[in-house]
Amino acid sequence: MQQSPAQIRHAYTRMRLIREFEERLHVENPKGEIAGFTHLYAGQEAIAVGICENLDERDYIISTHRGHGHCLARGCDPRDMMHEIYGRADGLCKGRGGSMHIADLSKGMLGANGIVGGGQPIALGAAIACALRGDGSVSVSFTGDGASNQGTVFEAMNMAVVLKAPKVFVFEDNGYSEHTGASYGIGGDLKTRTEGFGIPVWEADGFDYFAVYEAARDAIAEARAGRGPVAVLATATRYFGHFEGDPQNYRAKDEVKRFREEKDCLMQMRRRVVEAGIFSESDLDAIDAAVIEQIDAAVASAREGPRPGPEIMLQDVYLDY
Repeated sequence: MQQSPAQIRHAYTRMRLIREFEERLHVENPKGEIAGFTHLYAGQEAIAVGICENLDERDYIISTHRGHGHCLARGCDPRDMMHEIYGRADGLCKGRGGSMHIADLSKGMLGANGIVGGGQPIALGAAIACALRGDGSVSVSFTGDGASNQGTVFEAMNMAVVLKAPKVFVFEDNGYSEHTGASYGIGGDLKTRTEGFGIPVWEADGFDYFAVYEAARDAIAEARAGRGPVAVLATATRYFGHFEGDPQNYRAKDEVKRFREEKDCLMQMRRRVVEAGIFSESDLDAIDAAVIEQIDAAVASAREGPRPGPEIMLQDVYLDY
């Protein structure tokens, strides 16, 4: 556990923020106030936070359709995110992005993406820019096990190797490509497939924040040193359906219940830091309570937030140089 108490507190708070944000959306979504599809990240918090705790303001990330966790791990404001999901004019993208297309360039968050695997070429472009600047910055792309089968992913991997771009491929294997099990939908395995392009792979238990953090630390150091692209493969599970409303008939009885009770990343982190004497249960309970209060305020604010007018459709379409 090679982190200071302040670092651990920060990481735990970010993980709890993601969990409560997603759990609350699971409650709010059926009320009909949120437009469009919503894909929740709960269960995978240790991956997003374990990766992003190794990044600094120079770096970029790009997300997937399941992007709330990545945004929050990167430091995007939860209030502004909630306003965006509710389609409000003062949301991060002025209400035009919604759940699947949140971006915050001020945080180096280049966007969530509704196209499966669609973020990979964008992240590669950012990695090339990092290389040209020569400042040691990196570009991180998050990809699910299902998206790993997309041609855009293979093309990005190949070009990243050819150009020795400082790109970090993060593969989040949550077991399902929408409704299809990874064991059925992926030929071979993600590790050997990635290594076939000449990209070194660090593996980590996606339920263990410290394991992800350490794997990402070592992998990102290689990319920063100019040795080309790297990959982190982390395995976890999502606690909710592929999308809100998914009946999840493809999952085994009590599958999610078992993961929550036996492997949950927040439960594991709490146990380890309490046993190590770094924090007490009451310390962590106080963080939890503060986060829940923050989420309550974000939802209340989003419900009352201003709706965008029709003129917003013609704004920010082109960038003037």
